[in-house]
Amino acid sequence: MDVKELVKAARLRTLPLSVSGIIIGSFMAASEGFFNTTICVLAILTTIGFQIISNFANDYGDGVKGTDNNERVGPQRAIQSGKILPNQLLNVIKISIVITLIIAVLLIYISFGKDDFLNLLLFFILGIASIVAAIKYTMGKNAYGYSGFGDLFVFLFFGLLSVCGSYYLFTKQLNFSIFFPAFSVGFLSIGVLNLNNLRDRASDIKSGKNTLVVKIGTEFAKYYHYYLLIASFLFALLYTMLHYKSNFQFIFVLAYIPIAKHLLVVYKNEDPSLLDPELKKLAISTFVFSILFGLGLVL
Repeated sequence: MDVKELVKAARLRTLPLSVSGIIIGSFMAASEGFFNTTICVLAILTTIGFQIISNFANDYGDGVKGTDNNERVGPQRAIQSGKILPNQLLNVIKISIVITLIIAVLLIYISFGKDDFLNLLLFFILGIASIVAAIKYTMGKNAYGYSGFGDLFVFLFFGLLSVCGSYYLFTKQLNFSIFFPAFSVGFLSIGVLNLNNLRDRASDIKSGKNTLVVKIGTEFAKYYHYYLLIASFLFALLYTMLHYKSNFQFIFVLAYIPIAKHLLVVYKNEDPSLLDPELKKLAISTFVFSILFGLGLVL
């Protein structure tokens, strides 16, 4: 098995985006006097594990179904290249699941101890659900990514669970305003997926992958993209105004300067293949947003 190709299949460039919600949830908890370095590190490692599983599973699912083919725009995938066999990648997925589960169980135990049975059970179920969601995006006969439900699952797991779940691990409590930055991260994460699906729309149609973009068409998908990113800004702004302490909290606005430029590129775009570089820009902007938003809360 080609180790270099396996590292490519892990898609390391997606990892900053995957931990953005954890970063915000941790900063929010720290701003209220709740923080634990061990919990933070384990939460980030668990999330990275989920993301790598998802990336491997996506490569496997699209590879064996023929979705990743020569007509697809973007970097060549592992199975598509022939450098990693499907059964080899499947074994790597299984190993990744075991390792991630061990880290997740350790995280849950350190967060709640051995006596808080309800929270232990709840977060263990959420951990299992995260793994199932990561696998079922493209793997299996009923892969939800092939039915247009990818956006919903990204919102639930990258937005709500990532931010609210990590915040709860520290504080053991929730309040309604916590959901506003969770919406922001969720919408930005959907934006990355939507951009990916805009880029791949033509090849997805031919391979029977009915993403939301395939269902609603390029024009409406662009409007959908605008609404997602603008809504993400408005929810972050709303949370900041509700919890205003100093003007420094608005530093997160800086992250939306490249996002605004990105929206202009999408608006003018007529060749989907040219959207590929925008994926990295939007993902990095989301990560920068999470850092700036968090710093605004604690400094």
